[in-house]
This record gives sequence, C-alpha cells and structure tokens, in this order.
Amino acid sequence: MITFEAVAKRYRNGREALSNINLHVAPGEMVFLTGRSGAGKSTVLKLIALLERPTRGRVTVGGENTGKLKARRVPAFRRRIGVVFQDHRLLVDRPVFDNVALPLIVADSSLKEIDKRVRAALDQVGLRGSERVLPAELSVGEQQRVGIARAIVSRPPILIADEPTGNLDPQLASEVMTLFRRMNEVGVTVVVATHDLHLVRESGLRSIVIDNGHIA
Repeated sequence: MITFEAVAKRYRNGREALSNINLHVAPGEMVFLTGRSGAGKSTVLKLIALLERPTRGRVTVGGENTGKLKARRVPAFRRRIGVVFQDHRLLVDRPVFDNVALPLIVADSSLKEIDKRVRAALDQVGLRGSERVLPAELSVGEQQRVGIARAIVSRPPILIADEPTGNLDPQLASEVMTLFRRMNEVGVTVVVATHDLHLVRESGLRSIVIDNGHIA
C-alpha cells in the first residue's frame, strides 16, 4: 500500500529532513512512526499524503508514484487519504456537522450522501447528537474525535495521523487509539506518528523508528 524506496527530502533552506528512507506498509496494516521531535516523522506523513514530493527516491501510495503524479490528479489522490492532525484544525465558527462534512463538500457529494456519511462518521467516534455543537463547546478529546470523523467520512483506504494524542491525557489517548484500531479492523491502512512509546508498546503493533531523518 505504501512504499518508500531510497527517499530523501531536502527543503529550500538546505535542511535534509529525510535521507535514504526505505519502508513498506502492507495493505490493511497499522504501524507507528516513532522518534524524537524533529526526527522526520511528519515529513514521512506529508510525503504519503502528497503534501510534499520527495527530492530523491520513489514514494508509491496505493500503486501511484507520487513523484510523477500530474497536478490535476492530486486532489483525487488526496481524497483517498484521511489525515488527523494534533491540533485538530477545526473551523471554529462552524458546527461539528459542517466540519466533518468538509471533505464531502469539496468532493461535490449530494446533500443526501453528506447527511448519511456525516452521521455515520460521528456515530463511529461516539459523537452522534453533537452535529450542531460548535468546536469551542467540546472538550479537547471530543475535538480530536471530530477531527477523526472528518478524516474517515470519505471512507478512505488510508488513514494517517500526526501526534494525534499529543495533547490528551492517558485515558483519552487510549480511547483515540482504540478508534484507530477499529478503523484498521475494517481494512483501513493506518499510519500513526507518535512519541508516546507506552501506547506503541501497549498496542503490540510494528513501529518504525525515525532518527535524524534515517530509519533507526
């Protein structure tokens, strides 16, 4: 599903965030990216989601070589990947329903389809009934659940998360990881970047350690 072959990423300021990265994530697998802050975990996720392109090497996601994907095909490619951010990135002036519906609105889905999928996604994260609530009225953990609902509302085959439990207490962090496991159990490929080694060990799943831009 996801393959990096001798991948490097150098930014315009000369900093090389990744160097000669080789990794493979199988379809339907859930893996963790671990390592200290600034090690390159977020860059790996950006390359998967085609928010960045590699400077050297080859990134293949769902059979697509992202380095050669034409610009007109990028939006459709990105719709196949759900992204969960640490800081939620919710629209604070819009209710929960509108936040979750955003990917479907961008994809020009019908109103009937939007309504059905948004309510189903909120049900999956335990927030059914909160459709008209504003993000500021929710707890931090609930806001993160809204972010997860938005990421899965399009039913993407791949879900990536960047430090999704970084601002949560241990109990809430465990609950968020349980949601990711549920997604994985229905066949979604999940990649989670985290520095919470306790959660990684508790999961029993494979982890890929990134150290200073290299696979450790």
